[in-house]
Amino acid sequence: MASPAMTRREDPRTFLFRLTMIASLGGLLFGFDTGVIAGALVYLREDFGLTALTEGLVVTSLLFPGATAGALLGGPVADRIGRKKSLVLAGAIFSIATVACALAPNVLVLVAARIALGYAVGVASVVVPLYLAEMAPASQRGRIVTVNQLMLVIGLFLAFVINAVLANLISDTVVWRYMLGMALVPALGLLLGMLSLPDTPRWYASKQMWAQAKRTLERAHHVDRVEAEYEQIAAIVEADHLQGKVSVLATMRREPWMKFLILVGIILAVAQQTTGINVVMYYAPTVLETSGLTRSASLLASVTVGVAMIVFTIIGMWILGLMGRRKMMLLGFGGVAASHLGLLITYLLPESTLRSYLILLFMLLVTAFMVTFLGTTGFLVLSELFPLPIRGFAMGACLGGLWVANSLISFFFPIAAQTFGSVAVFSGFMVLNVLATVFAFRYIPETKGRTLEELEVELRGRYTGEPSKPRQLVSR
Repeated sequence: MASPAMTRREDPRTFLFRLTMIASLGGLLFGFDTGVIAGALVYLREDFGLTALTEGLVVTSLLFPGATAGALLGGPVADRIGRKKSLVLAGAIFSIATVACALAPNVLVLVAARIALGYAVGVASVVVPLYLAEMAPASQRGRIVTVNQLMLVIGLFLAFVINAVLANLISDTVVWRYMLGMALVPALGLLLGMLSLPDTPRWYASKQMWAQAKRTLERAHHVDRVEAEYEQIAAIVEADHLQGKVSVLATMRREPWMKFLILVGIILAVAQQTTGINVVMYYAPTVLETSGLTRSASLLASVTVGVAMIVFTIIGMWILGLMGRRKMMLLGFGGVAASHLGLLITYLLPESTLRSYLILLFMLLVTAFMVTFLGTTGFLVLSELFPLPIRGFAMGACLGGLWVANSLISFFFPIAAQTFGSVAVFSGFMVLNVLATVFAFRYIPETKGRTLEELEVELRGRYTGEPSKPRQLVSR
């Protein structure tokens, strides 16, 4: 007869679904808070009298120093206090900073509030995929981690839709306050939801909290896989523990191959920003308005971009089950490069309505290749790539690089487009994506179908020449 504890056991699929939905609210906030500024800028220019410089500051303050600091500090902090507490903290900062943004009386306060909001975005960008990857069984990791990407693009879509709806309902420049304030609802959902979830079994194991690690594995994994997964985690953690407690930097000095992995990860993260998706996210309404569309039409057209992002993410999640991560990246970078070639040719045409819609078409193609092939694999591969002793630090370093690149591109795009012209800008994006394709072909390993512990053993063997044999479980 089954014990009362067993009969009350929550189905692992239900538990995984619940924790995925709650944690990926961080992804939704990531998307919403980075995308909502696109429509709000149209009104902020009038309400606060923004110049090209202050407009760049309003956009990029969330990215740098905000999200950059959140990413760089979020990984090490998540290693120290845990993935769960890091996301609870991020939810609290999201909530407070959202209110501050919506009530900002001037540009200075708005910029300060967006820096705080950016810090939470940076933390979420690092910790959410980390949390999901460490919770998920190997067979479901790709699907579960990419839910965060789906929620990110849903957040972008909601931002575009809410911007368009509010712009038609409220005929006042202060409508931007309502646009920014809507993020409070998912922020509170993340804060309260994470309080009900455990930390990951791998973080518990890294702190020698073995009972909690096994209990969490039992909640998240099928009963037939718990013991094998537990032994794999224990073998890796105990082998590291026997070498003594050392800092991340000391670990990397002792294991030079880990430094190479971090470099690969940083370049991969930066390359995803050079796709030009930033332009679509932050400046789509502005680009379309200056290309000849009316303000309301440009806002509605940006909703089309949001719908496309959701559709392409779902397609990408389906393709992920059929194709390796590495091949998807090659298709993604190559397709984005071709789309930018189309954009720069279109900008050479005489101004017309057809030209405006061709610009929208090629923006959608950039979005299609980026979201379908790169969006679904980028954060996933980064969450899979690194060994446990450096995982939080390495994710922080990679996402820090991502946000620096994001900030620079977002800040300099309007300046570069005004100074050099759109043809030169999109030519630059095309060249960078050709280089990214070459890099992915040469350096990105295939990570599909292995547990995180199996990947560590395989990568160690690949970059050090040591035999790729599983470690034996050390008795405790």
